[in-house]
Amino acid sequence: MLQKKICMLGSFSVGKTSLVRRFVESLFDERYQTTIGVKVDKKVVQVDGQEITLVLWDIHGEDVFQKMRMTYLRGMSGYLLVVDPTRRATLEEALGLKARVEEALGRIPQILLLNKCDLIADWEIDLDRIGKFETAGQPIIRTSAKTGEGVEEAFSRLAEAMLHSPS
Repeated sequence: MLQKKICMLGSFSVGKTSLVRRFVESLFDERYQTTIGVKVDKKVVQVDGQEITLVLWDIHGEDVFQKMRMTYLRGMSGYLLVVDPTRRATLEEALGLKARVEEALGRIPQILLLNKCDLIADWEIDLDRIGKFETAGQPIIRTSAKTGEGVEEAFSRLAEAMLHSPS
């Protein structure tokens, strides 16, 4: 069976752990759970009739005190870049992470997730800016770990992109 490593990248408290938990266990918990280092989960999915084991690396959030270790990315086939649009700074931090990943590994399949779409009234991110990213070819999915919206789609689309990627 084919196995693909996916990393969850983004700032602290953007919902990486909650997205993984929603995807793997179909659960959501309102309590914030800090990730220390890395938490690894697995889920088998079907892509184009082929079974793939997704190995999900939920990596601690990056902030001014703690930078992500690039060694965590070794062997990664793709990543989900998670942003909390209720906190504008998380988009800039995510774009910085993306640049670091591309510098270290080149371009690999990735999707930008605008998480917490259930809180769209509280978003601080300019939707015109998001539209420009989409126009430039950046894959973007609006998700909510709380409601489940877009979660299956995000992991499925990334799995499909990884399966069809030349690397």
